Amino acid sequence: MKNRKKLSAILLVETLCLLVMCVFFVQLQRTQTVSSTQTKDSGKKTKKDFIKWVDFNVPYEALCIAYDLDVESHDTEVPLNWIELLAYAAAKSGGTFAKDSTKLIMETATDLKNKSTSMKKLTKNLKNYDYYLESYTAILGGYVGEYEIETKPGNGKYKKQYGLKAYSPIAKGFPYSDYDDFGTSRSYGYSRPHLGHDMMGQIGTPIIAVESGYIEALGWNQYGGWRIGIRSFDKKRYYYYAHLRQNSPYQKGLKEGSIVTAGDVIGYMGHTGYSSTENTNNIKEVHLHFGIQLIFDESQKDGNSEIWISPYQLTRFLHKHQSEAAKINDSKVWKRTQKIKDPAVTAYKQRSKKD
Repeated sequence: MKNRKKLSAILLVETLCLLVMCVFFVQLQRTQTVSSTQTKDSGKKTKKDFIKWVDFNVPYEALCIAYDLDVESHDTEVPLNWIELLAYAAAKSGGTFAKDSTKLIMETATDLKNKSTSMKKLTKNLKNYDYYLESYTAILGGYVGEYEIETKPGNGKYKKQYGLKAYSPIAKGFPYSDYDDFGTSRSYGYSRPHLGHDMMGQIGTPIIAVESGYIEALGWNQYGGWRIGIRSFDKKRYYYYAHLRQNSPYQKGLKEGSIVTAGDVIGYMGHTGYSSTENTNNIKEVHLHFGIQLIFDESQKDGNSEIWISPYQLTRFLHKHQSEAAKINDSKVWKRTQKIKDPAVTAYKQRSKKD
């Protein structure tokens, strides 16, 4: 009898042990499955497919024609998108923009306005159209849109407007000279291509924020001297302004994180740089080095995967829209004379408050 009870107790303990082990292994399997699923899901999320390189070859004439068609059709039954027109012309020419590209843009615009076709039909099976559309949107996405502008400089009364809300990096009325120097060699520090555009002028020429954004970098760099880096609100564009004036390079009050509106005076032309010692004029010719970097993923911000495009044709295009500045008394400070209200600034401030 005692043996029978002892055996029953042993069997009960073994059964309980087996039950506990079964529960443990089931839970372990479930945990491993969840972990594996999360890893796979994480892999899907972290596997990034983004544009690695862009050559911006859109000529000045094509920019002007596409822009005019966009603005002229804005309030019509068939509004045209200048970036789509440019992307279509690029895809048709393999990005070379042959001599007849401007003609193609105008003919395409006519067909779209007549409703004989649509951009969806035209690009349905068009190779590389999506690539050019994404690339050109990254470059030009903040340039055209609705905004408000003072009816007269300084009167504080605004009117709504649609059109170019990006500005030339050089203030109105200040002379400068330039040529297409993107990619030319530079030797200071190490041999490298020139990843920007030089605009030669006078010391103290007011430098303008091309687009609304926030200051991401401000200070000394031995290559660029006193420089400012401004990031667009969509984070696709990084504007680099270098070799600013000795002693007083920036507009007062600016710091990293400051929000600037397109057309604001942000600094002054000089020839600082090419020295590890701050505030040194080692650049022979007074000029603004103006650069545009594209960022499709944050891994491209710094390092070997950076994408810099030639700004030459864009600066030619933006010359039609220069911000006028006035000197403040006898100081070395200049401020814009006609303010604008950019919806992109308002939207960014609202997002920042929520965050």
